[in-house]
Amino acid sequence: MESRRGRYGGTFVLARPATAGEDELRRRVADVDVEDTLRFREVLEVGAAGLCAAHGLGDDGAGRLRAALAATHDAPLVDYRRADTRFHLTLAELSGSPSLAAQYAGVRASVNDLLDCIPLLVRNLEHSQHQHTALVEAVLDGDADGAREVMREHCLGTAALLRGFLA
Repeated sequence: MESRRGRYGGTFVLARPATAGEDELRRRVADVDVEDTLRFREVLEVGAAGLCAAHGLGDDGAGRLRAALAATHDAPLVDYRRADTRFHLTLAELSGSPSLAAQYAGVRASVNDLLDCIPLLVRNLEHSQHQHTALVEAVLDGDADGAREVMREHCLGTAALLRGFLA
């Protein structure tokens, strides 16, 4: 997009040229099994969300999750991915399974390595924030099925975004 002021001003959608980011994404994809990484992430995140909701978080855990969510809402665009990663890692840590949290940290590093090659799209981030909020509400309400479903949709959205840039 480009915004211009003046008599012939406005917002214009420009053709998106191939960027070095897309080339780098394709290079990185050659070194990783993207489908396996995305499926493993989904299993871990859906499981963590369900565990958190089913077992409850207590006041400290609920406070940590709310703070991590608030940090994603307040993050400037350049810091969003780091805040988003912290939010998801907090959820994994709160699941009560150190093994799950450790595996999640590894898979998230792989996912971030791919996501770092594509632009942050404001519309996608807004949708992601709605999902994060719904996820936290489901977890804090003890709705394990709801938490798992919101997280599954969230993971599928990220997978679709990455696949779209690879197409």
